[in-house]
Amino acid sequence: MKIDGHIHTPYCPHGTSDPLKAYVEEALKQGYHSMTFTEHAPLPPSFLDPVPDKDSGMDLRLLERYIQDIEQIKKEYQRDIDILIGLEVDYIEGYEQETSDFLSKYGSRLDDSILSVHFLKGPVHYHCIDFSESAFQGAIDDFGSLEKVYHAYFRTLEKSIKADLGPYKPARIGHMTLVRKFHHHFPSPADWDAPISALLEKVKQGRYQLDYNAAGYFKPACLESYPPQRIARQAYQAGIELIYGSDAHKSKGIGQGFDRIDHTLTTG
Repeated sequence: MKIDGHIHTPYCPHGTSDPLKAYVEEALKQGYHSMTFTEHAPLPPSFLDPVPDKDSGMDLRLLERYIQDIEQIKKEYQRDIDILIGLEVDYIEGYEQETSDFLSKYGSRLDDSILSVHFLKGPVHYHCIDFSESAFQGAIDDFGSLEKVYHAYFRTLEKSIKADLGPYKPARIGHMTLVRKFHHHFPSPADWDAPISALLEKVKQGRYQLDYNAAGYFKPACLESYPPQRIARQAYQAGIELIYGSDAHKSKGIGQGFDRIDHTLTTG
């Protein structure tokens, strides 16, 4: 089976206006059997989005329509493809209770979701580490060094894995090496991957899946998947389920990088 488990939608405030049908038709054209729409969930109400346009998450007022629209398209294409309703939920240190409350309210209506770390709590500010190179530099300045940014990222990722977010906590950990998005401009510390083995053990213990995300291949300062293939192999050998994700933010992004990842490791 051919699966894409990480797809955005016209409800993404920093994506395109391509309709849901365009994503589904593209998936059918490429022979997909299953696809999960995982729009960026609304951020916790008391959290101040650090990106300039405040567009990291969906507007909460649109969430009900988002769910209804995917429910409708599921019915329309039920004979052709398995469409799952999901969200990409942010784990934000210090906002666990608000995230748990959100999932308690909406989680029962979701089929499949992702838990991702985009934001780091710095000594002075929160930082969106994948927004831009200048924002990444801002994180380095706040934490005091690149090494401390990496340490904070993997520490936060560990907290996301261990966090009690209730019975509807997402089952898949999103792009676990996102901190490497700009590594060709900010070379990673020599031992950047030292925490990986312990993190994978915690993923396995928690029975989580991993998002095998190909979007990094198309980021000019990254040019690798999240996680890179050698870490994906390590996860697979540890018995962790990997789900390919295009992380498409436009319909033509469906399947991006599918030919570059190691399909012997993935589900589907």
